[in-house]
Amino acid sequence: MSDTRWETRLLVVLAAILVVFGLAAVYGASSLVMISGGQVGSGFALRQALGAAVGGIVATILARTDYRKWQRAAWPVLALAAVLLVIPLLPFTHRITPTINGARRWVNLGFVTVQPSELTKFAVVVWTAMLAAKKGERIRTFQYGLLPFIVVIAPLVALIFLEPNLSMALLVALLAGVVLFTAGARIGHFLAIGVVATPLLFGAVASAQYRLARIVTFLNPGSAPSEATWQVHQSLVGIGAGRFFGVGLGQGQQKLGYLPYAYSDFIFSTIGEEWGFLGVLAILVLFGSFVWVGFRIARSAGDSFGQLLAVGLTALIGVTAALHMAVTLALLPATGITLPFISYGRSSLFVALVATGVLVSIGRGRRM
Repeated sequence: MSDTRWETRLLVVLAAILVVFGLAAVYGASSLVMISGGQVGSGFALRQALGAAVGGIVATILARTDYRKWQRAAWPVLALAAVLLVIPLLPFTHRITPTINGARRWVNLGFVTVQPSELTKFAVVVWTAMLAAKKGERIRTFQYGLLPFIVVIAPLVALIFLEPNLSMALLVALLAGVVLFTAGARIGHFLAIGVVATPLLFGAVASAQYRLARIVTFLNPGSAPSEATWQVHQSLVGIGAGRFFGVGLGQGQQKLGYLPYAYSDFIFSTIGEEWGFLGVLAILVLFGSFVWVGFRIARSAGDSFGQLLAVGLTALIGVTAALHMAVTLALLPATGITLPFISYGRSSLFVALVATGVLVSIGRGRRM
């Protein structure tokens, strides 16, 4: 067999570059933002750097740990994610799960604040890979294949939706679907699930006025009021203003009250404005290379669990990045999907680094 040491090393280098790029981008996007108490938003970059340091240490440990241990840990990790998802929905937990922008998506554990839905992405990928590898050819049947996954994953997706966070709920379901499709699940079964789920999705969109407004705005932007198209319009203005070389780190104007969450949900737009086309191209090359190396590691994994886990973790990074970029470019309705490694958010950064560590472990697995 070929030696894959260069692939694991390249993966580490790509992740490190993305993290450093992200720290610079977060600083540039938040350097003039004022938050509660008059604190200058450049503190965002310091907190992100701390999260990167912790995540990097954990990723290094996981890279040197046999990835097969995740097979035994799949159920406990999924159970932990489920418990964390339930906490924000309880009526007596407002002290540790405050409402922010109309949603309760974060849990304050005292020493750290976590976003359970981010951890659920990783947990679902690990658990789905474990069970799919165990089922083998039975994955092609509905009763013994997809049905058990639906029974377990659907409640988790529902809990995320109730936060409310429809975009993350759909992303978790999509990642599980990627792993199952790779494992050999039938396309016809996915189509049947899609037919059943479509009315539910329409109901979920119609249940909140802001979701419906985003869809209508996306489908027919010309007829929508300016307030409904504000975010996406400002995102495109920022990207266009960057031209080829960008306006310079920290010199972007969209973050000055024009583009909400320029350091997280729309950081790709900030990169386009401050780093220009060259910065956007660099991001595309880095993520494209990450996905390519991740799939190479998956193809060379020594067992089916390793293959499925590598595909799922690579998709966790690649699909999330693609969705974030598509939203900032107005190719998808506005959502709160972050850009892995780069957007401000320590839960998102931690999960991305953990995924990288496990991918490196899979790449090293044949020599353990």
